[in-house]
Amino acid sequence: MLARETTPSAIVRYLDQYVIGQEDAKKVLAVAVYSHYRKIATFAHDKGAIAKSNVLLVGPSGTGKTLLCDTLSRLLKVPFVTADATSLAQTKYVNEEIEAILQRLLDRADGNIENAQRGIVFIDEIDKLKATNAQSGAISGESVQHALLKIMEGSPVKLKDNQYLDTSNVLFICGGAFVGIESIMAKTHGFGFIATSADDNQNILDRLNKRVKPTDLFEFGLIPEFTGRLPVIANLHQLSKAMLVRIMSVPKNSIYRQYIEIFRGEGVDLRIGPKVFEQIAEIAIEYKTGARSLRGIFEELITPILYVVPDHPEIARVEIASLFEDPRLVGRK
Repeated sequence: MLARETTPSAIVRYLDQYVIGQEDAKKVLAVAVYSHYRKIATFAHDKGAIAKSNVLLVGPSGTGKTLLCDTLSRLLKVPFVTADATSLAQTKYVNEEIEAILQRLLDRADGNIENAQRGIVFIDEIDKLKATNAQSGAISGESVQHALLKIMEGSPVKLKDNQYLDTSNVLFICGGAFVGIESIMAKTHGFGFIATSADDNQNILDRLNKRVKPTDLFEFGLIPEFTGRLPVIANLHQLSKAMLVRIMSVPKNSIYRQYIEIFRGEGVDLRIGPKVFEQIAEIAIEYKTGARSLRGIFEELITPILYVVPDHPEIARVEIASLFEDPRLVGRK
């Protein structure tokens, strides 16, 4: 549960250790999570008093939506599961799939119903549930939205062994790229008709104008009832080359730090020059997958080196100056 010292700013500071950039989204998510668990604590004995603040993360693929949620769950020490909205739309048995998601949440809580009922469920690719014609052998995206409504608002769901999991206190976070939402926002935004004086805070209007509105989501293809279950909306932005470079080397669990420790276990000092990270970032930008392709490219670089190093105890240091040059293997003196 949320410790008293875990304020929104403390949540953001923790996220900063693992997630590069997305400052605005971190703040929105931190306040939403803080508010959610404070409500649970405050109204623990007053059923029906909690108005749930589920969250929608809008941003391109590979910008850190899943990472933000996973990192949050580790800070809060609550069970966390991810699900794919596309998979839900590809089955005839969507209710059974939803029950399976909640069963996984219970499994993550080691079978403790009370802990599971305070967990976090992240449903990705929610934008794929646009209200379109049903596909053969599946159900429509609109039908999946309707199926999700009940558990997102809060209801007891029967799982195996006749157990019931009440989702009233489960925080649902949905994510999606929402390709094309910008053009919808460009047509609909602007609160210029609101009269403001010099004493009014223009920042509020600016924030409202940048925000994805429920009407934007309606036009995109989400039904009003579904968007109503996602009152908190955070925008994530495309990652720059500089941010991709930092993702590989700065966070506590960055891939570079992980391999430094692996090589250190072999008695070898791993040194990778700044140019290498820039080259990997440039390739990732070409792939148009954000941070998702960074690990794969990095692994391609490291694999042949790590294949050789354990068999050669005379190697003391590995230096990599460029992605397109052979590494320098330095022997022990």
